[in-house]
Amino acid sequence: QVQLVESGGGLVQPGGSLRLSCAGSGSIFYRYVMGWHRQAPGKQRELVATITTDRTDYADSVMGRFTISRDNAKNTVYLQMNSLKPEDTAVYYCNARHLLYPQNNYWGQGTQVTVSS
Repeated sequence: QVQLVESGGGLVQPGGSLRLSCAGSGSIFYRYVMGWHRQAPGKQRELVATITTDRTDYADSVMGRFTISRDNAKNTVYLQMNSLKPEDTAVYYCNARHLLYPQNNYWGQGTQVTVSS
């Protein structure tokens, strides 16, 4: 079992930056693909970025603006978000999916990010 707790959301002006954190506990962190997803009002949840020990992937909409990173020693994954746009407004969710057993898939409770002037 993995527990995930996100933090770092808030209100920011267009062009601003935020850093989200996701603290995990309960299992061996490095055995999981860690990811950030987001869900805007009235829209489906979408993948933003994922990270393993040797690879990162990003949605086209955030490429070059967002950076995902992880600290396995601290069981924490981060999402640095720069050049934020109003369309980035959403609830951001942290996700952990086991590398070998993808049915072991866990979500955090979400953190709100609002980009508005």
